[in-house]
Amino acid sequence: MKEPKVISYQLSENGQIPNNPTLPLLIYQQVFEEPDRLKEQFQQAFEKNNWRGSWVNGVFDYHHYHSNAHEVLGIAAGTATIMFGGPEGTEVDVQAGDMVVLPAGTGHCRLSASDDFKVVGAYPAGQEDYDTCTQKDDPDEKEENIRHVSLPKADPVSGESGPLMQHWKK
Repeated sequence: MKEPKVISYQLSENGQIPNNPTLPLLIYQQVFEEPDRLKEQFQQAFEKNNWRGSWVNGVFDYHHYHSNAHEVLGIAAGTATIMFGGPEGTEVDVQAGDMVVLPAGTGHCRLSASDDFKVVGAYPAGQEDYDTCTQKDDPDEKEENIRHVSLPKADPVSGESGPLMQHWKK
């Protein structure tokens, strides 16, 4: 694994999507570069660094967030455009090999994707019982949850000295 370029976005509250008031969304570009092994590489890295509840699927095509868990999305195949932060938020193009780390409360919605788009998702240990909130949920009720989500003990792919540890501090 090479050292990826990391792009940080601090997202503000957006209507019914609270986003995270202190922690930025992080986009890691080209974490892994072996197209035939991306799924396994993300799964192994997440497991090794204590990110649990791993799943493989896509990203919902409606705005949603998790108020009680941080989330990592490793792009295992294809490409997509995802809007982060809620309606009128920030559009980001992702491709196989990229990774996104979403702090609790961060809205996300798939706008478009290639037919082969696949994501490996996971959550820091102890946060696998995540909720899925939408614009129908009262963000004021969820903000308390967001404030109390503990920081991960390690970056999902680089461990205790990874970029996440420099970008996320309470």
